[in-house]
Amino acid sequence: MDKLPEDLHRYFWDTEPTRLNLKRHRNSIIERILEFGDEKAIRWLRQTFGDEAIKEVVCQSRRISKRTANFWRLILNIPKEQIACLSKCSRNPLSRFWKS
Repeated sequence: MDKLPEDLHRYFWDTEPTRLNLKRHRNSIIERILEFGDEKAIRWLRQTFGDEAIKEVVCQSRRISKRTANFWRLILNIPKEQIACLSKCSRNPLSRFWKS
């Protein structure tokens, strides 16, 4: 199966869900389901992609909210410093470069 199940189409309101490919659009699908999915969608996500793929997306994505990242950090036992969207902004306003 390389297509998104029809009952998950509602989470992809801004695209044509029938055109999503599970392999090619893996990260985007995982991000969207983690952010907006219900219990049934999360169960499908974990069965389809597995926790390791989900961990990888949680660690690398800057498109999921901090709230979602923190939740999955606790569920999947991921160290906070490994999660990109929880890291401090690289633009330090106190650095010499940013002073006027």
